[in-house]
Amino acid sequence: MVLNNEKALVVFSGGQDSTTCLFWAKKRFKEVWTLSFRYGQKHQNETEIAQKIAEKANVHFHVMDVPFIGNLSSHCALINKEIPMDEVQPAQSVPNTFVPGRNLFFLSIAAVYARERGIRHIITGVSETDFSGYPDCRDSFIKSLNVTLNLAMEEQFVIHTPLMWIDKAKTWKLADKLGVFDLVRNETLTCYNGIPGDGCGHCPSCHLRQQGLMKYLKEKEEECSNS
Repeated sequence: MVLNNEKALVVFSGGQDSTTCLFWAKKRFKEVWTLSFRYGQKHQNETEIAQKIAEKANVHFHVMDVPFIGNLSSHCALINKEIPMDEVQPAQSVPNTFVPGRNLFFLSIAAVYARERGIRHIITGVSETDFSGYPDCRDSFIKSLNVTLNLAMEEQFVIHTPLMWIDKAKTWKLADKLGVFDLVRNETLTCYNGIPGDGCGHCPSCHLRQQGLMKYLKEKEEECSNS
């Protein structure tokens, strides 16, 4: 299989991070594909929102059912409706919104999907700066998996992580620079309770998103005042 250097696949949830990565990819690659997953998450409407954004961006979209991930994660608050979400990261432990193996499975599946379509570049919106305690969002994990996937399939995939070393405020800034600030703010779904836009305001994901937004808007206002 010959992988095309001008084709890219975005692991796409329709949230703030992956949507920013989608438009980052569109600036760099001739042909962009997106892949979303239904894995038993409570906020499954994210895949419907992802499809709408992909259509608006005029890119290929596919959603894949992978229920085995949810079946493996019965103690996760994103899967089990009986478990209240941690609103603060527990000391010396990952939060209960962590889905064990999720990014491992997503990226492994994405690599096979990409190989079958001759896609060399894979983009994911993970960040070590704002990684929320999730070990599979770390740079060391991504680099390790990139090597493993290349060895497993005798290919030369490149996994890109545009947000790895920036915080949420800088992610908002990047979206603004890409010309999609309003789309990201109003049409994406980051909320763990499945509420688009500014979300529920209570879940950990909403807290992180809102804090970053307020920080960015303040910095932007100060820049305008000083100019």
